Amino acid sequence: MIDLREPKYPWGLEVRATVDLYNDGSLPDIPEDLLLVVAGGPGEIVQVGHHGEANVPIYMVDFGVCVLGCLEEEIEPLTAPARLEAFVA
Repeated sequence: MIDLREPKYPWGLEVRATVDLYNDGSLPDIPEDLLLVVAGGPGEIVQVGHHGEANVPIYMVDFGVCVLGCLEEEIEPLTAPARLEAFVA
C-alpha cells in the first residue's frame, strides 16, 4: 500500500505564486512558454488533486486570468503582509 503525501494547503486558501508561471503546453489555446502569472500574483486554491506517479499534491489555483495546476513550492499562503507588498513601491 502506498502512503499518499497529504496536501499542505486546503481548498479555498488564498495564495500567491512564488515563481513566475509559464504555459508548459497544458493550455493549448495559448502560446507555449507565455508568462501567465508573475511571482506574487494572487490566486485561490479551487481544487486539490494528487499526482500518483510522483506522489505529490497538485493544487488547481484560480489566478483570475486562468486556472493552473501548481506544486507546493510554486505557491504560498497569501498573508496580510504579502498583500501590502504589492502596493508598496
